[in-house]
Amino acid sequence: MAGLSMAESGGGRDLPSKLTWQVFICCIIAASGGLMFGYDIGISGGVTSMDDFLEKFFPSVYLKKHEAREDNYCKYDNQFLQLFTSSLYLAAIVSSFIASFFCKKFGRKPTIQAASIFFLAGAVLNAVAVELGMLIAGRIFLGVGVGFGNQAVPLFISEIAPAKYRGGLNICFQLLITIGILIANLINYGTSKVHPYGWRISLGCAAVPAIILAIGSLVIMETPTSLLERGKNEEALRVLRKIRGVDNVDKEYAEILNAIELAKQVKHPYRNLMSRSNRPQLVCGTVLQFFQQFTGINVVMFYAPVLFQTMGYGTEGSLLSAVVTDLVNVLSTLVAVFLVDIIGRRVLLIEACLQMLAAQSIMGRILAVHLKSANIMPKGSAKLVVILVCVFVSGFAWSWGPLGWLIPSEIFPLETRSAGFFFAVSMNMFCTFLVAQAFLTMLCHMRSGIFFFFAAWIVVMGIFAIFFLPETKGIPIDEMNERVWKKHWFWKRYYEDSDIKKRSQEIQDKSEGESLE
Repeated sequence: MAGLSMAESGGGRDLPSKLTWQVFICCIIAASGGLMFGYDIGISGGVTSMDDFLEKFFPSVYLKKHEAREDNYCKYDNQFLQLFTSSLYLAAIVSSFIASFFCKKFGRKPTIQAASIFFLAGAVLNAVAVELGMLIAGRIFLGVGVGFGNQAVPLFISEIAPAKYRGGLNICFQLLITIGILIANLINYGTSKVHPYGWRISLGCAAVPAIILAIGSLVIMETPTSLLERGKNEEALRVLRKIRGVDNVDKEYAEILNAIELAKQVKHPYRNLMSRSNRPQLVCGTVLQFFQQFTGINVVMFYAPVLFQTMGYGTEGSLLSAVVTDLVNVLSTLVAVFLVDIIGRRVLLIEACLQMLAAQSIMGRILAVHLKSANIMPKGSAKLVVILVCVFVSGFAWSWGPLGWLIPSEIFPLETRSAGFFFAVSMNMFCTFLVAQAFLTMLCHMRSGIFFFFAAWIVVMGIFAIFFLPETKGIPIDEMNERVWKKHWFWKRYYEDSDIKKRSQEIQDKSEGESLE
């Protein structure tokens, strides 16, 4: 099997490797962690629009929803309803911090396995919930699973994939997130007709992707980097030869080993992460995750059925519209899989900013004109908004969605990789929590202005991508500092001082050595 390959890879510089079936299968299995995350994103909005669910857990929202004179923009404004969605992401922040240590000490594979177990427990709790506390507890378990999975999976894929194909393989994680969202809304569409326990089926089906990941994680292999970190050198060399499909892996093995030796000199990775020379990666990794959420995408993904109901679609119509949006999401992510390692990261990010800005601005204008407090939106305008949502989602799906996970997973040096990616994941979860907890209230108070709020952020992130984000296409992750950051017009200044100090120290050490002789 080691010689069975799918494609030749030029890798980084002259590192020999092939895209082997072992790598492809391991990446797909690991990326199924995205299926868990996506299913949860999709299931939340659909369940919170079901009358049976609202009547049992949120009776005040149920009454407001059916109140004839209730404000279109405020009928779902309820802090506990928002907490149902957002509590998961609060738990994910805490658990991703624990997972960053777990990942380094025990490996990427056990962390992925732990993620599936927590997620499975949360799915069972939600399916059998009889009161709100039990429901929130289930969401917290799901959050721990998401935190562990999102910490380990992108790192796993980035470390196991050849440099030439790292982008496309890593985006499989985002692709399965989008597939999870689509499956969730298809299930919601079906269970919305099953009374009075359709919502239990929707929430309980979250156990299926957790079981898939749990079983699949038994057959994946640990990354060579993680094995070397834990002193398993012979096994690491054997695995590296197997996943690269060639016997001559000495150079790559030496590069990883050198990176690990440097990493061992760093006793406090979180403290080291705050040093000047690590600031470029920290800023870019966390800012990308912040921007990913402030595109407004989760407003659409979490609350698409609620948003479409606000515009006058019925429950079934709103769920069906969400399914159409999700299908666009999946197909557009495939674009990123094929293009990211050809045209690069920055081109996709910048083009998408223009596309999303136009869609958000036009949507905001249509809602401002046609959706008032108590009217039903004209059908033609409502259909146009659905089309614009699809345009917006497609731009996000081939850019800020997958690349928000890919780039932070590939830019940190080994000594701060787990710590740095924890900050990136935590930023994502924190911003997702904020948006999920605040959106329905913001919709009530800002009305159509909420679309212009997110449009303004898209302008800011476009400027950042143009001027401050370097291209990382095809660069081995252990060569990023030398080949990317130290050559960037802005970020290179963060290395010049440390390089001068390093050279001065070397000269001083040499002088002291000569004087002793």
